[in-house]
Amino acid sequence: MQIAVFSARPYDRRFLEEANQHEGAGQDFQFVYFDAALDVHTAALAQDCAAVCVFVNDRLDAPVLQALHALGVRAVLLRCAGFNNVDLASAHALGLFVARVPAYSPEAVAEHALALVMTLNRHTHRAYNRVREGNFMLNGLLGRTLHGKTVGIVGTGKIGLATARIFRGMGCTVLGHDPYPSPAFAGIGAMVELDELLSRSDIVSLHCPLTPDTQHLIDDVSLARMKSGAMLVNTSRGGLVDTHAVIRALKSRRLGHLAIDVYEQESALFFQDLSGEIIDDEAFQRLMTFPNVLVTGHQGFSTVEALQEISAITLGNLADFAAGRECGNRVAAG
Repeated sequence: MQIAVFSARPYDRRFLEEANQHEGAGQDFQFVYFDAALDVHTAALAQDCAAVCVFVNDRLDAPVLQALHALGVRAVLLRCAGFNNVDLASAHALGLFVARVPAYSPEAVAEHALALVMTLNRHTHRAYNRVREGNFMLNGLLGRTLHGKTVGIVGTGKIGLATARIFRGMGCTVLGHDPYPSPAFAGIGAMVELDELLSRSDIVSLHCPLTPDTQHLIDDVSLARMKSGAMLVNTSRGGLVDTHAVIRALKSRRLGHLAIDVYEQESALFFQDLSGEIIDDEAFQRLMTFPNVLVTGHQGFSTVEALQEISAITLGNLADFAAGRECGNRVAAG
């Protein structure tokens, strides 16, 4: 069985091949790797493949799914937890098998959220550059002690819980908000309504899926409810944040700091080298002009352990599809 892997990077090849030697042993799975993202123009690359393996910025709307189905593709394997880029109704109508990786090393993303907070708060990225130039002045590098601060966790799934535990261990007061709260959060912090979380938190960290209900969860209204000078952290999905609203809040000094590993229009930017190109995204370029903004290119998942787990679960999903078995990670149309 051939599987077309889109948005494939060297680490995808390494860990998928390693997993194939173990989880896929004896099943004759053959991966065909493409650097290109999946969209209506690249779908033809999946010719002769029974399945496609895709990532967060691959596009799987109705036209793409129909094109894949016409080529003989019968399965969509997501190397991620989110599935907002898949038209599930169309996939179901076409009889396509769609499976995801619902949880993988949640500590990887949680630790990256902490790294963003610590870097931005203590200005270590700026200090690094200064010291390399022989500048040991501390002016402009003043941070705040996190111990005793209040951290709001929006979304108390596995990643949110892992993030909450980290900040609780640092001596922070932890608040949580989730329409479907995890019972495990009770031993870490207090569940509150979103408005209360925003108004009380020194740091607000987003860990929820992107759905119609959470699209632009952080907008002008919610930013106005945040504690003045607070830090906003997003390591979940870019669409949770209205970028233009955030820019307005930064300009007005209402928002103290912004740390993001995801961006609403990231599909045109992330996972590629644009260092020699002119970036036309004016909102992104505007964000990069603020000294109190830190951006990383969707690397929260990028640890050896997380990639091993993602690949192993993906191979397991593929094996279920090939054997016609029930798959616990299959994504339902609803």
